[in-house]
Amino acid sequence: MASLYADEQFPLPVVELLRAFGHDILTVQESGNAGFSDPDVLAFAVKNERAVLTQNRRDYIRLHRLQPDHAGIIVCTDDRSFERLATRIHEAISTVETLKGKLIRVNRPSE
Repeated sequence: MASLYADEQFPLPVVELLRAFGHDILTVQESGNAGFSDPDVLAFAVKNERAVLTQNRRDYIRLHRLQPDHAGIIVCTDDRSFERLATRIHEAISTVETLKGKLIRVNRPSE
């Protein structure tokens, strides 16, 4: 399973559901890094070999382009169904051998 780092605004219920799937997730709040800038969040994730989990798509797609050597970045669209979002993230990251250097996009299905 994946080692992930959820940024400050990422929904805690989704974090808890992903943990139930067996993923190792640390949140920005749990690491004591609340208030860190996006580049600092990514730097912490790189240092700790964790993929960033975020809904801040624009900034992290830009950071991926500027710094492609990272442990992975998973950008998600907002989804009011936490269970559906957690399942889609789990499915997206379970199909890749490694997240290193990858930008994974998890989009809400059109309804």
